[in-house]
Order: sequence, then structure tokens, then C-alpha cells
Amino acid sequence: MKKAIIYIIIGAVCGAASFLVPRYLNEYKKSVEQKSVVYIPFGATYSQMLDSVATALKHMEPFRKVAQRANLEHTFKPGRYLFTPDNSNKDIVRMLQKGWESPMMLTLSGNIRNLERLSGILGKRLACDSADFSQYFAKEEVWKANGFSKETFMAMFLPNTYEVYWTITPQKFVERMKKEYDKFWNEGRTAKAKDAGLDKVEVSILASIVCEETNHIPEMPAIAGVYMNRLKRGMKLEADPTVKFALGDPTVKRILLRHLKVDSPYNTYQNTGLPPGPITIPSIRGIDAVLDYQQHNYLYFCANANMDGTHKFARSLSEHNRNARAYQAALNKMRIR
Repeated sequence: MKKAIIYIIIGAVCGAASFLVPRYLNEYKKSVEQKSVVYIPFGATYSQMLDSVATALKHMEPFRKVAQRANLEHTFKPGRYLFTPDNSNKDIVRMLQKGWESPMMLTLSGNIRNLERLSGILGKRLACDSADFSQYFAKEEVWKANGFSKETFMAMFLPNTYEVYWTITPQKFVERMKKEYDKFWNEGRTAKAKDAGLDKVEVSILASIVCEETNHIPEMPAIAGVYMNRLKRGMKLEADPTVKFALGDPTVKRILLRHLKVDSPYNTYQNTGLPPGPITIPSIRGIDAVLDYQQHNYLYFCANANMDGTHKFARSLSEHNRNARAYQAALNKMRIR
């Protein structure tokens, strides 16, 4: 009798072991050979999710069994996931169920010309489509909730590198950018803007013009100083980049007299003061160049005739006209019309 009981127990243990051991081995099996990033987009089917995961695993069948037992078909979440050789199948299933994404670095460069372009960049880098960002950026309630208008909303986006999740939504992205904007405008920068007689948005508007005028960073404070001098004297800014913006054609290589007549509030040859909003997303260096603008007596500047990317500065119109004629002659020689 005792032997029979022992055999029954042994049989039960062996039976349980034959069921549990493979299950245990499948769950804790490590099939990732090297660090791999896997993207699961919004709207992905279970089959598509498995195909994505398969690119990172050397043994897929054990994972399928663990996923099936965990009901992963109905519980996985979209995201950007980082799998490492330390991850077991159970770890990976848990990541996908909990949405434990790995953050990514998103870099926004300066001189992004409009929100449509920004939407396109975000749509290529993030899970949401560019149309999703574009539609959200176009909402009046979004501008107003963050303290901007349609024309000034672009000033809120600062070029920098940010750690974000691939699945960040347009709403969460705007919330993040507003936090970064508020953090950027610390007491020091705010005080400098006030000393210059500008508000934060006006600084960004002027910085957008400065950034379009030059790529030569050391000259930015001097160019900002010219525009500050003109603003203080009530002179028109007469900034060529604003004319390009008004024309809607940033590829124009040479501003002609007929271009200066374009009817637009952004045309600073026709209107006094700053345009209604930024003509591009200015770089942080451009913003700081305005805040630390160079104090001098120059009222004019013109690209250097040697085409080295620098400018000639002038106090008088006659001096400026001489510089301009030399530059125009250089353009003619290069057949830039």
C-alpha cells in the first residue's frame, strides 16, 4: 500500500515537472543576442507585433508560448522597446503589456520655418503621424491655453535635444514644450528682455530674423544691435528675410525692388516695428544674441562683397549704399539674379 502511494506521488511529481519545467524554461529563456530596439506602432495587429519582436529574438517559438499564456494578443501596447540579452521572454511580455517603453532623444534644430515643417519632422521621428501634429498645432484653443496666438505659437518651440517617448501624443508634446519654454525663460533671461524693452515673444521674433540674416554666430549680437537701434528710433527694420517670408519663398536668392512691395504684415520694408510672429523657430544662440545684443551706433549692415558669410556695418546711409553697391556687383558677377 505504501509503495503504491509512493508511486502515485512520484508519478504526480513527474507529471507536474513535465508540465511546469518546459513552461519555466520558456518564460525565463533569454533569446536576445544583442541590444535591439523594437517599434510597435499604433494600430499594429498581433501578427505585426510578433513580426517586430521576431527581429530581436533568435528563438521565437518559446516567446509565442509565453505570450499566448499571458494573453498578450489583447494586452500589448504600442511603443519603442529596448530589448537586451538580460531580458527573458517573461520580461519582454511584461514590457509589452505594461507599455514600459525606452525613451529616445529627439533633436529639434533651429531655423524650422513653420509649424507644418515641424509637424513633418515630428511625424518622421515619432509614432504619431505628421497630420496629427499639424491638426493639433492648428487649434485656437491650444494656442490660447498656452498664452500664444496663431502668429506667435511657433515661439514656444525651442531647438534643443529632448528625451521623450516615441508614442508621445501631440497634446503631451505641446505640454512638454511649454514646460521647457517656461524653464528656459528664467529670471536672468526675463530680466534681460525687460531691459531691452521687449517681451519674450518679441525677443523670439527678432531672434528669428537675426538667425535668418546670418549663420556666423559671432556676428549675431551685432546684427541684433542694428535692429534694436532701428526699433528705438522708430525706423523700419527693412529685413530681407521678412520679405522672403512674406513671399512664401525662402529659396529667393536675391531680393529685388518688386519684392519689397509685397503686401504682408511680415514685410518690414512696408511696416514699422516687428512682424506679427517669428519667421522661423530661432536657435537658442539667436535668442541669447538678442538678449545680449551689442550696443553700438550702427543702423545698417550688408553682406560682405567677398561672400565669406560676414557683414559690413554702417552708421550712415551713404556708407551703407557703398557697401550695398559692392555686394550687388558681386552678385552680378556671380550671375545671381
